[in-house]
Parts: sequence; C-alpha cells; structure tokens
Amino acid sequence: MSIKDIITVPNEMLKRISEPIEKVGTNEKKLINDLFETMYNSNGIGLAAVQVGILKRILVIDVSAEDEKKNPLSFINPSIKKVSDETSIYEEGCLSIPETFIEIERPKICEVEYIDIDGKKRNLKCDGLLSTCLQHEINHLDGKLIIDHLSKLKKDIIIKKISKSKRNPDRILV
Repeated sequence: MSIKDIITVPNEMLKRISEPIEKVGTNEKKLINDLFETMYNSNGIGLAAVQVGILKRILVIDVSAEDEKKNPLSFINPSIKKVSDETSIYEEGCLSIPETFIEIERPKICEVEYIDIDGKKRNLKCDGLLSTCLQHEINHLDGKLIIDHLSKLKKDIIIKKISKSKRNPDRILV
C-alpha cells in the first residue's frame, strides 16, 4: 500500500469523466487499498480515484466517527439508481479543494448499484452522511466538484485563492 498525492483545483483532470472498470483484478484491489491509505492519511471520509490522477470509476468511503471502529467501504462503477425527494444540507469539504467548505443540498436518501472488491454486483440504500458522501464522490467520477454548485464568481475566487497558496509554499497554516 502507498499514499498517493491528491490533486487539487485548478487541475483539469478533476473535470474529466472516469472510465468504467471491466474486471476487478489485482491492480484495482491495490488501488482501493492505496485510496484508503491516502484518505485516512489526509483525514478524509471519501476519496475517488480521479483525485489521485487515475480516471477509473472507483471510490472509497469511511464515515465512521473517530471513536468508532473503522467501516471502510469501496465502490466500483457506482451508479445512483434512485434518490428521495426529501433533501438534507451538509457543509461539505473536499480533499481536492483545500480549506473550503460549502453548504450543499442533496437528496437525503440514495440507492446505489455498484461492484464490490470481490467483483460482485451490489445495491445499497443509504441516508445521512453516507448518502451525501456517496453522491459527492460519484460527482467526482463524473467530473463535478462541490464548487460547481456555486456562482462563477465565487468559484473563480476559490480557485484563485488555492492557486495563489500553491505559489507561496513557504506559507504555513496552523
């Protein structure tokens, strides 16, 4: 297992659509393990393969609380099949958009069809934080980011701020 570098805006790869997986093999299983290690190392609760520069429809999630046992979930070729009319709002952050949190309204419940790490087709109905996180990560696979929910002006300001902080590597954040 290895920790991967997470790409951040304005990297154009984040806008690309990820390719479906034909077969779950050794490389896909290794990638899933690397995604978990990278996500945990970055204190995230979800990570899509595109965020480490790999355009495959794979994502990992663990929404367990710090004081709970880890509950790692991996999804290959996830597809949202149904969503509720009822919505919920979470303040979402993203490992590819550092230090940015945006309130986003999404369907409260979603049903997802996916392939698990053993290559078996599965369905999962979820709500709350897991539903929000799954929708967020599937958006990544489709080339969409949380800042795409904002006006062009707000989006440009965030991207400019992040780009500027990349050019000033001696700046520290405490």
